[in-house]
Amino acid sequence: MPSEHKITINGNPLTFESGETILEVARRHSIDIPTLCFLKGATPTGACRMCVVEVAGADRLLPACATQAVDDMVVQTESPQVVEARRVILQLLMASGNHNCAIRGGDSASWTEFQLQVQQADGAEELCPVWGDCRLQDLAYRYQVTGQDMPHTEARYPMETVNPFIVRDFSRCINCGRCVQACNEIQVNNAIDFGYRSADSKIVTPGDRPLRDSDCVFCGECVQACPVGALVEKDARYVARPWEEKKVRTTCTYCGVGCQLYLHVMDDKVVRVTGVPDTPPNYGRLCVKGRFGYSFINSEERLTKPLVRKNGELQEAGWDEALDLVAQKLGSIKDAHGPDSIGVLSSARVSNEENYVIQKFARAVLKTNSVDHCARL
Repeated sequence: MPSEHKITINGNPLTFESGETILEVARRHSIDIPTLCFLKGATPTGACRMCVVEVAGADRLLPACATQAVDDMVVQTESPQVVEARRVILQLLMASGNHNCAIRGGDSASWTEFQLQVQQADGAEELCPVWGDCRLQDLAYRYQVTGQDMPHTEARYPMETVNPFIVRDFSRCINCGRCVQACNEIQVNNAIDFGYRSADSKIVTPGDRPLRDSDCVFCGECVQACPVGALVEKDARYVARPWEEKKVRTTCTYCGVGCQLYLHVMDDKVVRVTGVPDTPPNYGRLCVKGRFGYSFINSEERLTKPLVRKNGELQEAGWDEALDLVAQKLGSIKDAHGPDSIGVLSSARVSNEENYVIQKFARAVLKTNSVDHCARL
């Protein structure tokens, strides 16, 4: 029987399996190592350097996400050297672009001027649209960092708002690459990648066109992967904050796969949808319908009462009256022309259970196999 592999993290002797990284071992043992670029299920790059740790005998700090655990390795995840390195990285990020969360500055005139500029660029008077749901902000609070001590770097690219579902705010992009990996490695759509070089680096589509004019299928995986406010659902922008929402887990109704998703609800209205991570069958991934096809729920055009045509006009009716009329009409058509003269059109917007009942009614009661559904958004 092979001997156990052992590693020591923050003074704690731990076991690990061959091939595991320091980050995987730490997370499995509930030891928190902060990350920005790491995306579960994708190839670790160590690009952001936020997960650096101190390893005894190493001549530099090593990225925990991309460094494999080795027998008898001794690791410190919060040593003074590690904390200082993370603070510098955070300072540089906070000083670049329009990161206007509450930790960026104080009440000075320069902060006020900066905030006014950001509000003008955002087209809103509120703080960042993902304030309270931003990994960069969380880490800035954790390590008590602002961007005041670093020269401010202006945003190089304007906000892209022409896409139907996603706002791309390059002024808040930290080039972590999570959206690229989500698109290319998780969903395998290959719609975006890194473009340009050095300080001009930017996440681009082929030809640097808007997402609307690219191969993007608007699955929104990039939005869910973004740790900051660079990618935001267009209809949810500034609509609700995390503490105002209630998450309700449910099953997507658009097809029979059974994808698990969270409905983010505020004031009895769905304001956005996210996938449930680490849960089959979709493991957090969604298609464009599952993620963005929810506006019909609270549409003012949605019928809430039956309508019966009387004297050439549709008028509201009670359920009993409407159902009796439908039953009578379907029965007379079936008797006169046969069951194959009837077709039943269901909907992709109702539950799988309701669609089952509809097809059961069509086949068992009406005796027709002409059943279809409409799957439009």
